[in-house]
Amino acid sequence: MSVEHVTPGPPPGIPTAPPAPHAATVGESFATPLAHHFRDFGQQHEAGTLGMWLFLATEVLFFGGVLTAYEIYHYLYPQAFEAGSQRLYTSIGAVHTLGLLGSSLTMALAVRAAQAGQGRRILQLFLALTMALGLAFLVLKGVEYYLDYREHLVPNLDFHPEGWPAGVNQRPAQIFFSFYFVLTAIHATHMVIGLGLMALVLVLAGRGRYTPDNYTAVDCLGLYWHFVDIVWVFLLPLLYLIR
Repeated sequence: MSVEHVTPGPPPGIPTAPPAPHAATVGESFATPLAHHFRDFGQQHEAGTLGMWLFLATEVLFFGGVLTAYEIYHYLYPQAFEAGSQRLYTSIGAVHTLGLLGSSLTMALAVRAAQAGQGRRILQLFLALTMALGLAFLVLKGVEYYLDYREHLVPNLDFHPEGWPAGVNQRPAQIFFSFYFVLTAIHATHMVIGLGLMALVLVLAGRGRYTPDNYTAVDCLGLYWHFVDIVWVFLLPLLYLIR
C-alpha cells in the first residue's frame, strides 16, 4: 500500500502570493506593443494620431511666422525678390517637387500596407522607396547649394552675383536669399528627422511589430512626411516662381 505525499498548503487566512508575471519574449513585445494605459489598439491609435495633429499644428504656426515675414519683405522689395528668384534653378526645384510627390505616394502605400496587413516585406519596400526619394532630394539640394555658392549668392559671405540687373539694389536681394537658405535648410532639417524616424520604423517593421490592429507609428510618420511635402509645395512658388 503506497502513501501519497501531499504538499501542505498555507495556513488558513493567509493570502497566497500572486503568480509571477509572464516574461514577454522579444517577439511578443514587438508583436503586441499595447501600452498599459490604453483599453485597446483603437484607443491607442486615436491618441497617437491626435498627438501628431497637435504637433503639426505647432509646426504650421512656426512656418506661418517665417512665411509671414517673408511676404512682408516681398511686399517692400518686389523687384529685388523677383531678381533673386530668377537666379535660382527652377529645373532643380521642379525635380525636387516631383521627387517629394513620389515619396508621398510611396509613404501612403506604406501606410496602406501596414493597415491592410500586406506583409512586412511590402511595408519595408515602400518605406525604403520613400527613404530613397528623400535622400535623393537632400543630395540634390546639396548640389544646388554648391551651385548657389559658386555663383556668389550666399548673403553676408560671398554675395556679388555677376550679371545682376541694373537698377536693382543688392542689399534687399540678400534678404531674399537669406529667406531662401533659411527656409530650405529648415525644410531639409525636417526631412532628415523624418528619414531618421523612417529608418527606425523600417527596422521595427522587419521584426513584425506592425499589424492591421497596430500601425499607429506608421500612420503618424505618414502624416509627418505628408506635412513636409506640403511645406515644399508652398516653398516652390514663393521662392522659385516669382515673376
